[in-house]
Amino acid sequence: MLEAIGLSKTYDQHPALTDLNLTVNSGDVYCLLGANGAGKTTTINLFMNFITPTSGQAKVNGLDVAQGQGVKKHLAYIPENLNLYGTLSGLENLQFFAGLGGEKPDKASAEELLRGVGLPSEAIHRRVNKYSKGMRQKVGIAIAKAKQADNLLMDEPTSGLDPQASNEFAQLLSNLRENQVAILMATHDLFRAKDSGTHIGIMRAGRLVHSLKSEEITLGELEQLYLETMKSTVYA
Repeated sequence: MLEAIGLSKTYDQHPALTDLNLTVNSGDVYCLLGANGAGKTTTINLFMNFITPTSGQAKVNGLDVAQGQGVKKHLAYIPENLNLYGTLSGLENLQFFAGLGGEKPDKASAEELLRGVGLPSEAIHRRVNKYSKGMRQKVGIAIAKAKQADNLLMDEPTSGLDPQASNEFAQLLSNLRENQVAILMATHDLFRAKDSGTHIGIMRAGRLVHSLKSEEITLGELEQLYLETMKSTVYA
């Protein structure tokens, strides 16, 4: 479970995030929508403890992220551009990064994890610098699964993916949801938010302006609400 409780972040008196309250339960995919500067990445960074909140708390499974290492084992992270070692294979990257978290799989298990996320068998032992972005993101999902974290943060994971890779990524999200992983995803992609998310939040100027279940709104209605929100005035 991921929880933001009165979570705020200010830089030089400029609010990047203001009084965020949200909960992402096991099996939820909560998609944060908003323009650049809306507060989406700030929210992800606060949950990752990359930055310190000005006020409020970010919690993972009831633990304040400020506790550090004890929280990390419950949490995995996939950024927009996943930093893998280009001269290593997908399998070697998986074993290396999973090993940093103490969960290094053996060769057979690593190969199975990579096949399980849809990486072609012939690519498993190929250098990552020959991978497409979609293939790299699949390695990221495999690393998260190897870590066995029950909470996953994603920052624009489908940015730059072609339609086929985006659809494959959506299927991976569905599988993670079935495994009761709590997922918080920052995205610009309204279609993917509606298609893959269980909950949708719309942010503007550091505030969560709308929060709703995806089943409560059509894609057309979501687009209209998003556009209206981007045009509206948000007061500090």
